[in-house]
Amino acid sequence: MLGYIVRRVLVTIPVMGVVALFVFSLLYLAPGDPAAIIAGDQASPEQIALIRASLGLDQPFLVRFGGWAWRIAHGDLGTSIFTNLPVAHMIAQRIEPTLSLMLLTLVVSLLIAVPLGVLAAARQGTAVDRAVMLFAVLGFSTPVFVIGYLLAYVFALRLDWFPVQGYMPLAGGFWPFLRALILPAATLGGIYIALIARITRASMLEVLSQDYIRTARAKGLGQRGVLFVHALKNAAVPIVTVVGLGVALLIGGAVVTESVFAIPGLGRLTVDAILRRDYPVIQGVVLLFSFAYVVINLLVDLLYTLFDPRIRY
Repeated sequence: MLGYIVRRVLVTIPVMGVVALFVFSLLYLAPGDPAAIIAGDQASPEQIALIRASLGLDQPFLVRFGGWAWRIAHGDLGTSIFTNLPVAHMIAQRIEPTLSLMLLTLVVSLLIAVPLGVLAAARQGTAVDRAVMLFAVLGFSTPVFVIGYLLAYVFALRLDWFPVQGYMPLAGGFWPFLRALILPAATLGGIYIALIARITRASMLEVLSQDYIRTARAKGLGQRGVLFVHALKNAAVPIVTVVGLGVALLIGGAVVTESVFAIPGLGRLTVDAILRRDYPVIQGVVLLFSFAYVVINLLVDLLYTLFDPRIRY
């Protein structure tokens, strides 16, 4: 196991290198000039050229990428073009809202989606099963921003149960912190709940048809014991897999959700940086998200051994 972990960590290095090259190349080829944005509409070409030279934007691609990669290797994510603040400092200021939103969404999604999937599998073909699948289809096909605006209109504007926008740090009290995140987490969790519920149902249906499940029932084991002790544990590997892969949905959805609810997290930081062509900030945030995704997939692979002892690395 230790050797596998070491190998996976070492593999992460070239993977992150490829991601870094891909991100840098996309931004290099993207339309728009941050120097022109900084200079303003009335700036002359000479003024724009001076700003480009001061920012190093006039250097060849390989020179720029090499310098940027060297700084990244030494833990320096660079400096924002517009705020002149270190990118690492800007990320540290914005990471709490995003982490809080994603963790709450993950926990709530698992607590709702897994029981829904188990219930649908246990009641296959019934109205309960069809209702769960209808919810899953709607949740997976409805855009995040549509869900966000609907929830904000009903529960914030009409019923006044939750704030429309904003974020309250945990230091300001647990209930104000939770109250500000309930609607964003419900918005972001819609597609995630739908995905996990569908996979849970499909995996449970496959397991429930196995001989050992029929044997457990023949021995007099109750329905709850069959579903949650025998079946769910053996159906857990596909569920854990989709939970890990679904983190990409959380990352992408967080950008939209934070914009809808005006949460000052990494999603809003990314959107603002894209609009201003603030390349160092975009690169730093994307690298952070990529690294988090790689680490989560490593943890998912390790969890396989807990649910299926036949898996060995």
